[in-house]
Amino acid sequence: MEDKPRYSRISDILDLLILMQSKVLGVTLSDIQKHFNISRRTAERMRDSVLAVLPQVNEIETNSREKHWGFTSNHIKEIVNFSNEEVANLENLQKYIQADSFQDKEKMLEKTISKIKTLQRKNNYISDNTIEMLLQTEGFAVKQAPKYKINLQFLEIIREALSKNKKINARYNDRERLLCPYGLIYGDKLYLICVDEKHGTEPYCYLMHKFTDIKLTEETFDKGDFDLDKYAKKSFGVYQGEIYNVKLLFKKEAEEDVLNYNFHPTQKVKQNQDGTITVTFKASGNKEIIWHLFKWGNLVKILAPASLRKEYEDYLKDVLKNIMPN
Repeated sequence: MEDKPRYSRISDILDLLILMQSKVLGVTLSDIQKHFNISRRTAERMRDSVLAVLPQVNEIETNSREKHWGFTSNHIKEIVNFSNEEVANLENLQKYIQADSFQDKEKMLEKTISKIKTLQRKNNYISDNTIEMLLQTEGFAVKQAPKYKINLQFLEIIREALSKNKKINARYNDRERLLCPYGLIYGDKLYLICVDEKHGTEPYCYLMHKFTDIKLTEETFDKGDFDLDKYAKKSFGVYQGEIYNVKLLFKKEAEEDVLNYNFHPTQKVKQNQDGTITVTFKASGNKEIIWHLFKWGNLVKILAPASLRKEYEDYLKDVLKNIMPN
């Protein structure tokens, strides 16, 4: 008798089936490794376990060098359901983003929660009493964030423009502009990344709440090789500019917080023999770097670059002017 591959954690196998179903091109061994944080050998055993019992799982042809496995039709919808805890978690997330100025995300999440509840009630999986109890036992601290009203119809127009590479006619800061939208970035505010061809080819950040009119045109444009994710990671916050090789030194007292803190995707963290921590990263956005470092108080020192350190010193002097007697 042929030995069948074994992987004992049924819950992980079910999660893998759902992961396969959720991706049009299926999953690779690398995807399985990353999703479950396991070795390649364990990923192979999980895949083989699925293949042994479910002939509906096929190898999917792609242009990738890695092999993909998944479903070519909706075979597992009956085993996918949402728990009370998962729905409560989504409702908590909705509460969290209400503190920000992202009405579009909050409204979209509200619709998603309603659809999930409707589907789950048909199968008696949802208990409103249980969800309410879970919500009452978890909460969020007061969050300081800007609250700007954004026209949701403008966002619908922008998303259509982004999907079809179409230009928009917009009124921004009381000026008419013809813009090529490249993407939306969510930070402390909502930004539309655009190119105004009258002023060059470099993308610029426009604040969504400052648009007073947006109309879709039939004129198309070419984004070229623009990558929104790479663009966003160039800066410390949102705004682009000179790239700094930042080097920070934190006192020993900040060790636990710094070691568990994400400053920037390019960061490198080193624990020194005296207990201090050195953090380095490459990013633009001098003002946003300075504003962030201010909250670390006397626990941080800027080692490099000298220009950023000088700018920080000037910033602190300006702050002191507000509390020093004349």
